[in-house]
Amino acid sequence: MSYAAWKHLHVSAVVLSLAGFVLRGWWMASGSPMLGRRWVRIVPHVVDTLLLASALVLLSYFLAAGLPAWIVAKIVGLLAYIALGTVALRRGRTRGLRLAAFAGALLAAAYVVGVALSKHVAGPFAFAFGAAS
Repeated sequence: MSYAAWKHLHVSAVVLSLAGFVLRGWWMASGSPMLGRRWVRIVPHVVDTLLLASALVLLSYFLAAGLPAWIVAKIVGLLAYIALGTVALRRGRTRGLRLAAFAGALLAAAYVVGVALSKHVAGPFAFAFGAAS
């Protein structure tokens, strides 16, 4: 597959992953029994596996020339998103903690998307550094 095809797969998986996270967050906030459904526990793993696989293939295109700082920033933001997301949907002991972690995870996701679009470590605030087009 070409770089463009891998990028398209990656972006599609990002959209599906974030949409699924928002939906599961909504169900968590509303106390919906949907969170207990088997498919709700399985589908995110399938989507996230495609997301990770496509990310690793895209990363291989950059490794020969060295890892740009914006990719490192995306990885750090992703780790924050994962940590906050697990607190929001699984590990948070109180509803308030889960909701706060959910909001934090959404902010981390917005940062990662901003970094991806701007190719700048400042992400959505790259315009302040003259990096956004």
